Amino acid sequence: MQRALCGGLVVAALCAVTGTWVVLRGMAFLGEAMAHGMLPGVAAAVLLGLPGPAGAMVAAGGMAAGIGVATRRGRVSQDTAIGLLFVAMLALGVIIVSAVRAFPVDLSGILFGDILALHWTDVAVTALVAAATIGVLALAHRPLTALSFDPRIAHTLGLRPRTADAVLLGSLAVAIVASYQSVGTLLVVGLMVAPPAAAAAWARSVTTMMVLATAIAGISVLVGLLVSWHASWAAGAAIALTAIAAFAVSTGLRAARDRRRRR
Repeated sequence: MQRALCGGLVVAALCAVTGTWVVLRGMAFLGEAMAHGMLPGVAAAVLLGLPGPAGAMVAAGGMAAGIGVATRRGRVSQDTAIGLLFVAMLALGVIIVSAVRAFPVDLSGILFGDILALHWTDVAVTALVAAATIGVLALAHRPLTALSFDPRIAHTLGLRPRTADAVLLGSLAVAIVASYQSVGTLLVVGLMVAPPAAAAAWARSVTTMMVLATAIAGISVLVGLLVSWHASWAAGAAIALTAIAAFAVSTGLRAARDRRRRR
């Protein structure tokens, strides 16, 4: 349980910081598509005897690059490119898995994760990845902020919006790959979107939103693990549901406060 809590808190910080930009940019669908799009990479890596996260990183990076190329040329919209690549990657993963009669890895572990099975080595590696990713995002804070609110202003100020967009896509891919072992590909998006969305109701700056989102994500991990322990629920699902419940509570409190102010 201690390993699960430490690993979950690391993942919470990584998802909260990265998810802040996801929420501000309206890229929740992209996060979900990339999480599902890792399946063929993981499946191929397992069949070749390679680490699953390595295959997941290749698949997520390829998907991010494909989305960037498709949208940069202006031939298709970002939503269309994401949807097409999402279906293609998911279909490819199903084909790889179905082609092998006895697939050596339980797919439920990929989809839902197993945070209780983390080792201290996993926690340390995830912490290093999280620190590096958060550091890169901190260096790109100014261009990402301008890009989130008005890409034209970012271009006018010479902040290289295309480079900032590529940095965000890469960081998103790294965050998803680093987190899927803990909460799974199907639930990582909930932890990445719900806490920042809950924090957005109260924050007045991007930095404040990140801090609040990190706190909400950390509390969600703690409460989710406690609920899963006493109720015998799947830990990843309990964490994700707790995060979404936090968003619902935050939204309700903000609406109640706004009503009192109008009165």
